[in-house]
Order: sequence, then C-alpha cells, then structure tokens
Amino acid sequence: MHGFSRLGGGANSQSPPSSPRLRRKKSGFSSGGGIVDSHELQNYMERFVYVVISAVYRRRGVLLFAPLLYISGMLLYMGTLGFDVVVINKISGGSGKSGFPGSVYRSNQVFKKLWPYMEAESSNGTSYVSLSNVWNPKLRQGWKPCVHQITSQSELEELPKSNGFLIIEANGGLNQQRLSICDAVAVAGLLNATLVIPYFHLNSVWRDSSKFADIFDEKFFMYALRNHVNVVRALPEDILQRFDNNISNIINLRVKGWSSSTYYLQKVLPKLLELGAVRIAPFSNRLAHAVPSNVQALRCLANFEALRFSETIRTLAAKMVDRMVKNSTNSGGKYISVHLRFEEDMVAFSCCIYDGGEEEQHEMDIARERSWRGKFRKRGRIIKPGAIRMDGKCPLTPLEVGMMLRGMGFDNNTSVYIAAGKIYKADKYMAPLKQMFPRLETKDTIASAEELAPFEGHSSRLAALDYTVCLYSEVFITTQGGNFPHFLIGHRRYLNEGHAKTVKPDKRKLALLFDNPRIRWENLKHPLRDMLHHNDIKGCETRKASGSLYTYPMPDCMCKQADLKNENSNITQHT
Repeated sequence: MHGFSRLGGGANSQSPPSSPRLRRKKSGFSSGGGIVDSHELQNYMERFVYVVISAVYRRRGVLLFAPLLYISGMLLYMGTLGFDVVVINKISGGSGKSGFPGSVYRSNQVFKKLWPYMEAESSNGTSYVSLSNVWNPKLRQGWKPCVHQITSQSELEELPKSNGFLIIEANGGLNQQRLSICDAVAVAGLLNATLVIPYFHLNSVWRDSSKFADIFDEKFFMYALRNHVNVVRALPEDILQRFDNNISNIINLRVKGWSSSTYYLQKVLPKLLELGAVRIAPFSNRLAHAVPSNVQALRCLANFEALRFSETIRTLAAKMVDRMVKNSTNSGGKYISVHLRFEEDMVAFSCCIYDGGEEEQHEMDIARERSWRGKFRKRGRIIKPGAIRMDGKCPLTPLEVGMMLRGMGFDNNTSVYIAAGKIYKADKYMAPLKQMFPRLETKDTIASAEELAPFEGHSSRLAALDYTVCLYSEVFITTQGGNFPHFLIGHRRYLNEGHAKTVKPDKRKLALLFDNPRIRWENLKHPLRDMLHHNDIKGCETRKASGSLYTYPMPDCMCKQADLKNENSNITQHT
C-alpha cells in the first residue's frame, strides 16, 4: 500500500506517495466538501500524534499533560470518541453511505452474489454435511443422567415436620418461570419448608394468564418430589385464616438476586419459623449458582425430572415432532431447529439497522416508545448501530441464518423448524430463508389452525410447543441468547450423553463475513465449517463455579458411565 510511512520521514520511504489525483479520488471529497476517507484521516491523526510527541520532548513541562493525552488517545482508539458515533434518530434507515464496518446492512448483497454458487453446489450434491454425522462421536464422554442416584442418598422414608409454607411468584416467560420453580424447590428443601404451587405473575410483555397447571403437569410435579420436598396446591385454611384469608397479608421478603444458601438459612428461615408462612415475590434469579450439592440435586430433580409439560401440550408437541421426523426422510428422520429472535420488539430494542430505510426507522421509533417510553431518547444518549453489529449484538435476520447454515454445509433438502414469535415483516425477511431451505416449517405450518386454537393468546404454552420440537432436533441453532436457549442447551445435554448438539454462532465473526459484499463462497464456507466444528468440541462443557446448572448439567446432574458402573458395583457388594 502506497502512502506516508510511519517508520520513515516520507521522503526516504521506499514506497513513493500516490498521485494527488488518485488521493482525491480515494477520499470522499467533492467540489463542495464532504466525507474524509478513513485512511487519510488516519494519516492526519498519525501526524498529529507525531507533532505532540515532538513537543513533549522539546518542552518537558508538557509532560504534565501526558496522562491526559494518553487517556484521550485510548478513548479515540477504543471508539468512545470515535468518528462513527451516530445518534440513531439522525440515521436514514441505514441507507447512508458510511464506510465504517457494520454501519450498513449488507447481508442481502452478499446473498445476491453467492446464491448462484449455493445453487450450483446443491445441484452437484458435493461438500454438504449429512445430519447423521454432524457431531463427532469420538468427542462424547459417556455422561448419563444420574439424578435419582444423587437424590437417593438424601431420600427419606418420611419427611420431617415442615418449618412452614413458602410462597413464591414466578415472573417472565416460560423459561424464566421454569427457573423460578426449580430454584423454589431447592430453597424449600434447604429450609425444610412446604412449597405452595408457584403463582405466575401476569407479565406486561408476555401477557399470558396461564396458571401452573395450564403449562406443567401439576400432579406429576408433586409426585416426583414427594420424597424430597412437600408440595401443596394451596395454603391450608387454618394458615389462611391466620392472615385474614388474604395471601397479600403474608410478609413479602425482599430477597436480593443470587442470594446464597447461607443467606436463606440466616435471614429467611427465622421469619419462616416465626410466622409459619413467607412470600418471596418476585422470585426470579434469587438463588446463587453455587450452592451445596444436596441443594443442587434438588434443582436437577425439579428441572430434568419433575417438571414436564401438561398433557394438552405434550400431546400436540409429540404430534409436531413426529411430523418433523416424517418430513425428514431424506435425512434419516433428523431435522434442524432454529430459535429465531427477529420479532419487532427485539429488533427495536437492539437499535440495529437493516435495509428497511425510513419506513423501518419510523416503525422502530414507534416500537421503542411503546415498550420503553423515553429510554432511547434520553438527553445525551448516543447509539452506534455499526458498533452494535460488529460487537455481535444485532439479531440475526432469517437470511443471515440461512446463509450461515448453507455455509456450514446443510443443503436445501434439510428439514428446518423455526421456533419464533411473530417475525418482523415476515413476508419480506422469511422469503430468502425459504428459498435456501424449501423444507422449512413453523408451528403454524406443522400444526393445523384447529390444533393451535386452544393455545392462541398464551405465549408460554406456544413457547412450550417450540421448546419440545427443538429439544428433539439433531441440531439446535440459537441466535440471540436468553432463557429459552439456556434451558434448552442444558436439557439437550441431559438427553444426549452430555453433548448439547447445539450451534451458538460467533456473531462477531458473522458480522465481518456478512459485511463484505465481495466475499467469495469458498472464503465464507471455511470459517463457518470451523464454527460448526468448534461448537461440536464445546458441546460437552462441564459447569464452572459461576455457571448455571440449567445450561451445564454436568457434573451436578449427570455422571460418567464408568463412575455409574463403579457406584452400582459398590451398592451390589454392600447389599
């Protein structure tokens, strides 16, 4: 590359300076002034730094300003005071001609260029991955569920007298409710309390009025926990009368998030013994990840064994899984599932820019104001959509998911199930994904309108259908994080010998790949195949001290086969 050299003085550089005419052409200057090219701007910055350093050496008094200069330089380098700082309301729907990475949505341009190569590869039937050998069997470590072996050590013929009643309120969507329920079981066991079937808070976002029994099998839940935690449907009459038949009169303990087991024993247990009943509402994320093994065992038992969906959900979900298997005859009955987070609220909250121009910008402004009044209009708030995209924080579009899967080696005969809410502008954004994967299904296509009618208006019940179909897929793709994939990844590990069989894409790498409209098909495929292989290796991760048991069930809820054999042998010898 020709131009000013940082190592020389310019005149002695081996590379001659480029033509002034070419420099004017490369830079963004027009006859009336305009945008400065980033390379020329960098040269200006380098010269400025050189002048400053020279001044420092000439006048030692300037050294007093050295810390300030250093901090300013770091801020410029890290982008805090960078030149791509943009107020989102000033952006014309991403149609501006900014040259900064990620500032323009270019995935559609990449797809337009690469589509013929995808088609050609499909017709040749080469370079594609069979769903039967996506995951390397040599990487499996022989993990097996052993919840019952773990919990049997603390199993009692008869539970001791209860210390009182624990009432919790689960908030959020399906899997946040699941988190609250499992943690409540663990806390109840820790405190030797009787757990009242959890109440569900009517969330302003999810707007689902379902009760526990509408989503989960209540009878089975109580039966599965019978030897470990006493569970009742409601408070007994004598306890209710003590509080004037009003649960709201029961003291609500404000427990901090991620509280330790010691905190519950020292702060909650005395109140439970004193009053006979306590409430904790809300209860989401109120128990630390790191707790004693006997408390973890109750979490395992609750999540992986005691909590199963209600009969109506299980019946329809089983039909949907069966239909996906039948539709996947070309791939041995195996299919891919994708948790696609491209709903309007998700797109609006991300502050990312796509290719909808001023209409998209207007719709997103309305959505942000409707759901988060004033949050994104605070004085001085600056949003950098390009930086957000390059940091991997933008929701993947259906088109990007499709290109990723085709690049990883899944051909157009692969059956794909999309788990999602209402996709933003579905007709527009889903079209290229259907073009790449004609065998694409959602709950609205795999189940009839009559079958789905009882679930309409109940987002948690609909999410339970998606959860089940994803649970039994050969490959699960998570695109945006959240409780849904976190619980699903752990559940899939529990059912698949410790392997998640999940692809959690490197969205920063994807952003770089999809930001280059001139990228070649071969240059896109190789990093995506490496990404798939990396997810295969990471599939068997064990839980670290700060990790969630619901995502990493090994070693708290699962044992290695060799350990199980030794344990069973010891039990046999002892008996």
